[in-house]
Amino acid sequence: MSVTETAPQMVESIDGHVRAFLQVQNGCDHRCTFCIIPYGRGNSRSVPMGAVVEQARKLAAQGYREMVLTGVDATSYGADLPGEPTLGLLAKTLLKQVPEIARLRLSSIDSIEVDRHLLDLIADEPRFMPHLHLSLQHGDNLILKRMKRRHSGDDALAFMRKARRLRPDMAFGADFIAGFPTETEEHFQNTVRLAEEAEIAMLHVFPYSPRPGTPAARMPQLDRALVKERARRLRDAGERLKTNHLDGLVGTTQSVLTERGENGHTENFAAVATPGLEPGHFVSAHITAHDGKRLQAAFANA
Repeated sequence: MSVTETAPQMVESIDGHVRAFLQVQNGCDHRCTFCIIPYGRGNSRSVPMGAVVEQARKLAAQGYREMVLTGVDATSYGADLPGEPTLGLLAKTLLKQVPEIARLRLSSIDSIEVDRHLLDLIADEPRFMPHLHLSLQHGDNLILKRMKRRHSGDDALAFMRKARRLRPDMAFGADFIAGFPTETEEHFQNTVRLAEEAEIAMLHVFPYSPRPGTPAARMPQLDRALVKERARRLRDAGERLKTNHLDGLVGTTQSVLTERGENGHTENFAAVATPGLEPGHFVSAHITAHDGKRLQAAFANA
């Protein structure tokens, strides 16, 4: 498949004239032992930068306030294109050539592949939102090796600390798998400790499920009841971390983009209740409380 074949399908979804999702990459060159995606979608393929800029310009002209760059392995963007542009360079170029983009976000990324252009955006670009969702999968180094991941727990922590030094209001989400084959209680606790030490605000937890044909499916499996129990405990830890994150936002003033369903999001992607407000507007919100899921606020310019 040539790189241009992905361009017609670049707009993955659109969220009611507020947020557009642009798929700039598909497939994956890596072979994590639990993942079936490369066998179904093939190697990584990138949409040329010019096509992404053109599509973003059209969407901005239609009134979309926020854009999200997505991909199966988004941080591998550009390795198959002439000159090998990176995801960070693509984001920089978009914001420069399409000044109408009010907010730019990334979907899930691999922290070990973050490039200097992306770090520049974190440090210096207010239109690049201070929220990153990381494909971490685990917090124990041995399990990460058995998953054939390319980072360690220390690598992940170092990246998050660096990002927060550059942008103190940076918030993180992360994907984690509970109950991976051979995982002991100590291994599991290392995942919990990493999430807590990094103060990850949004945990997406998946109980391990074997995919036929993957190396992990041939490893010694844990009892399904134990897998589900560890996933529940990790989700419970995630709820505590989310509560802590929301607690820290109470009393602050945040810029909120209003959306459908009387909902909105801050720049660091905390959900905010926006009763009675039309979607597609930026409002200044003084955060007064939260219900564990969404922030409540008084709106200054509603």
